[in-house]
Amino acid sequence: MTGSILQGLREIGVVDVFDVALVAILFYAVIVWMRQARAGLALVGIVILGGVYIIARGIGMQLTAWLFQGFFAIFVVILVVIFQEELRRLFERIAMLGLRRHTAGPPAGGAADALARSVVELARRRIGALLVLPGSDPLERHLEGGVELDGLASEPLLFSLFDVHSAGHDGAVLLANGRIRRFSVQLPLSRDFSQLAARGTRHAAALGLAERTDALCLVVSEERGAISAARDGLLRELATYEDVRSELDAFHRDKAPTPERRRARWLRGLRQRLPEKALAAGLALAMWLVFVPGSQTAEQTLQIPVVVENLPPGYELEKVDPATVEATLRGPRRQFFLMDRGALAATVDGILVELGRRSFELSDQNVRHPKGLTLLDVAPRRVRLSVKRLASADEGVNGGGVENGAPSPVPHS
Repeated sequence: MTGSILQGLREIGVVDVFDVALVAILFYAVIVWMRQARAGLALVGIVILGGVYIIARGIGMQLTAWLFQGFFAIFVVILVVIFQEELRRLFERIAMLGLRRHTAGPPAGGAADALARSVVELARRRIGALLVLPGSDPLERHLEGGVELDGLASEPLLFSLFDVHSAGHDGAVLLANGRIRRFSVQLPLSRDFSQLAARGTRHAAALGLAERTDALCLVVSEERGAISAARDGLLRELATYEDVRSELDAFHRDKAPTPERRRARWLRGLRQRLPEKALAAGLALAMWLVFVPGSQTAEQTLQIPVVVENLPPGYELEKVDPATVEATLRGPRRQFFLMDRGALAATVDGILVELGRRSFELSDQNVRHPKGLTLLDVAPRRVRLSVKRLASADEGVNGGGVENGAPSPVPHS
């Protein structure tokens, strides 16, 4: 087995390296996505079932492989239904990377300072507010309603929009590039009741959008005058102006990094989540070994034992000459890798020993081998058995050919 792996690794080329790397990146993205979707145990279960299916198919367990194949066909549909939101977000991010779509920049400098002061003042006056700052993900399909404004973000304008006498004060305000794009916007609600304990609808709306996108949502509680930030599916409180400003600065660094910060992020990303990366690389390499060099046709000549079956009662096998024969097999390399070599054998039907036969011809039907492999040749084709006949109780009493307790010799043909 080790030799087959090393032989496959020696054949890997430059294109194969990129092939394995790309599949490893896809596996890593799926693993991280499953963790973020809180489906880690589901991922482990899928990997275990997939391993069982591959092994069953490789060793020829037809019923098990057929059952798992039907299960996976249905399971893919179930997976798409359950994780359709996460899958759609993943495909949107891939499209944005490929198209290099421009996104609205988060607030920085004076705009961030004015926004932080406005949020703190709203909290001091206990005016409920909900502000949305877009990240890289598109938001339109998550937003409902709202009134277009496109006005410069300022304290007086924000106070007027969230005034309790304003018709849209219960909705959210969408900001981009230091301007208020829309107000009175409705957001999807979260069902994470563990984080929403003792919090109202504004917090549920902020967390709902933060679970579905990479936007930053700032919430001001009307009852408590507290400030909260929802981002990446987490909701936490901000106590002071410095906390709000720090949150805005961190959001700006992540969504609009400088070239130096971008390089530092890449280096930091290479050092993070090493177990997940190792798992993804291992899975990609294993699949390459099984499906690329493993699918190529190979020939191997193996030493297999000669097994005597159906030896009649009263006979004892003394020797098989030769005890092993050479069987030349052809088939996919993965079949040689997965097969049980202990199951290989050349069988001889010993029932004819009772008639005096000692020499037997080996045909292809006498060689047991996996179904995925083809037998090309067996050498030598003829084997000879040496047996002796044991004395029975009747022969011992009647003297039937037994002298001094020794069995009478049986002539060899």
